[in-house]
Amino acid sequence: MTTLLVGLDGHSSGERALAHAERQAKLIGDCELIVLYVIEWSPFSFHTAEENAQRHKRREEEIAFAQERVLDPALKQLAEAGVKATGKVLHGDVADTINRVAKQSGAEQIVVGRTSDNGFSQKIFGSVTSNLVMSASVPVTVVA
Repeated sequence: MTTLLVGLDGHSSGERALAHAERQAKLIGDCELIVLYVIEWSPFSFHTAEENAQRHKRREEEIAFAQERVLDPALKQLAEAGVKATGKVLHGDVADTINRVAKQSGAEQIVVGRTSDNGFSQKIFGSVTSNLVMSASVPVTVVA
């Protein structure tokens, strides 16, 4: 069985990546999709004592929100199309987390959308997509 990992971002670029991965899965036949939404989170950020006390609660709320608004609709769409899929919502560095899950799950390919953000921060720091392409251990398809 072929496994493809699809990274969602909650925007139209993620929807395009999901549609492409769905088409690929149908062409391959014996294929499973792993749909992943990563909430950007850094263990190196500093918080007040009050923020630390609320951190776990906020993480759980963020996961539930992403599950309901992004992941569940994507999994429903794939199920209705007859595509086998599982999903995860995780916290972490987006590019690193996507690559780690791809390795752990034995995915043959990662499918992500190209963001339309062309702002100053992207030019200085790079985008998640470009960081993923440069560091991924498996091929990455970037859907425009």
